[in-house]
Amino acid sequence: MNPEILLRSPAFSDPFLVVGMAGVALMLGYIATQWWAATRRYAFEAQRSRLELAALGKKIDVLNLKAQAAPEVAWNGYRKFTVAKKVEECNDTFSYYLSPHNGRPLPSFKPGQYLTFEVQPPGAPKAQIRCYSLSDGALSDDHYRVTIKRYMKEDGTPGVVSNYFADHVSEGDLLNVKAPSGKFYLDVEVDRPVVLISGGIGITPMLAMARVLTHINDKREIYFFFGCRSGVDHMFRDEVIELQKKNPNMRLHICYSRPDEGDVKGQDYNHHSRVTVDLMKEVLPSSNFEYYLCGPGPFMDSLVSGLYEWGVPKKDVKFEAFGPATVKSGAKDATPKAAADTPAFEIEFSRSGKKVAWDPSSANLHAFAEKNGIPIDFSCGAGSCGSCLVAVKKGNVEYDLEPGHEVDEGSCLTCISRPCSNMVIDA
Repeated sequence: MNPEILLRSPAFSDPFLVVGMAGVALMLGYIATQWWAATRRYAFEAQRSRLELAALGKKIDVLNLKAQAAPEVAWNGYRKFTVAKKVEECNDTFSYYLSPHNGRPLPSFKPGQYLTFEVQPPGAPKAQIRCYSLSDGALSDDHYRVTIKRYMKEDGTPGVVSNYFADHVSEGDLLNVKAPSGKFYLDVEVDRPVVLISGGIGITPMLAMARVLTHINDKREIYFFFGCRSGVDHMFRDEVIELQKKNPNMRLHICYSRPDEGDVKGQDYNHHSRVTVDLMKEVLPSSNFEYYLCGPGPFMDSLVSGLYEWGVPKKDVKFEAFGPATVKSGAKDATPKAAADTPAFEIEFSRSGKKVAWDPSSANLHAFAEKNGIPIDFSCGAGSCGSCLVAVKKGNVEYDLEPGHEVDEGSCLTCISRPCSNMVIDA
């Protein structure tokens, strides 16, 4: 048909009809646009609802975790626990499954916290107090688990308490245990990606953290670094691999510093090296993580300072004191003053009747008191157990790191503190 004839037809020569058809077309276009917008809005709302449901599910899991054993609260003093099971995790390292002797439910704990034990090893002049991290992730209300490695001092003498556990503590034995405590822990409600870094027995609090995050189906990124000498010292190998299978957001990086002939790279371990900040720079997409560290002194020294030098904010570097060497490792912001620049403080030990000029080379008040023949109880050397707590009658102290044990006003933990004025101490 000739287009001109079509345009001259009555239907298209009526201006009102043309305007009407245009209006209908505009209306149809508007409806189509609104339908598309509504469809996208519905899809967005559905996605948001799924995310909100997932977040709600996580909150419920967290609340359930917190509400475990609601009838039971953390106890004061020591409570009797039975060693329900003793398991050798690797060479000279044992896990102890502890059940309450009275059979009552146990309160939950925060992943990273520890238990405090009072034991009386044969030949020890008095009861010994030690703190050991919980390694089981607060997932049960009928037992706790701690893991203890036999410790040998640099001079070859055995550590009193760790060797007592290895050689004398057996299934069925009763132990005196204080409630879970400590300020080094992962807050599961703070939704930030984390890097868990451990060396040797320092894996215990990291394992508890990873187990809880996996249990509550947390979606954050987790990088898990663990270092040991070889497969002989590789504790919790199967348990950590099983966690990785359950948690697709967890990436394992196992480092062997001296692998044995039978250790297979890619199967038993990932890196023939120590755990270092340089390795983290290669592996991590950025430095924007929360870092949790636990391990022996030299391990902590290099990693904590290395993370600071990398530009990681100090608030994002959280570490567990692992005895006196680790306390020294890391928490002071500035280089210690030279002796000539340090004020000449006088320390008075009121019960001993001694006044002594403070020696700036002393690591802490406890070491200074010991050097001057003044006995102060001592156990963990990390500000965790409270054994070295003394009353301060006059003066003030500064701490190398935040105490893990509660410190009442007018007192101080001598094993991690130094004077910043003249002092009078009840010792």
